Amino acid sequence: MPDRDEEALGAGTPAEAHDPSHEPTGLEAARAVAARYQSGQKRLRSSGSSRPARGTQVSGAHPDGRDPALLGTAVDKLVNDSGWATDVAVRGVFARWPTIVGDEVAVHCSPRSFDEGKLVVHTDSTAWATQLTLLAPTVVRRLNEELGHGTVAQIVVQGPDTLSWRRGRRSVRDGRGPRDTYG
Repeated sequence: MPDRDEEALGAGTPAEAHDPSHEPTGLEAARAVAARYQSGQKRLRSSGSSRPARGTQVSGAHPDGRDPALLGTAVDKLVNDSGWATDVAVRGVFARWPTIVGDEVAVHCSPRSFDEGKLVVHTDSTAWATQLTLLAPTVVRRLNEELGHGTVAQIVVQGPDTLSWRRGRRSVRDGRGPRDTYG
């Protein structure tokens, strides 16, 4: 006589359920899977199975790390995971230099490099180098507002590139150059 579960699920006769030559399909296959699962065998197929191994993440109804993401989100994750956040922020400040220091200062001064809290700024004249040296504390405060407290510790101001008077075989070391040019 069939047991109660077989009657409720509409299974065939008990002879069909226990016939070793019968290939499991439908209800018998579901029972076999349930029996294996209840007995602690999580892997249902042989080692050549296309199913994921135990403990691996399986896609489901809730979002996980393998779902498609927006490009900006993926780039932000890459920047943060790689430790590039400060470098990217500093390069962003370089791009927004005129809005940070003002248009008039930005015309005559430009940032060149940033390394270990030291910002190197190049000016086009010695007058602007002096002016930027006087404005340095204000610029450092403004940059730290943009980048985070303590990111920029010092501004190194470089004046314009000067001409070299070292020419020819008979140049004099530490010479003052041709003085009649200035006067």
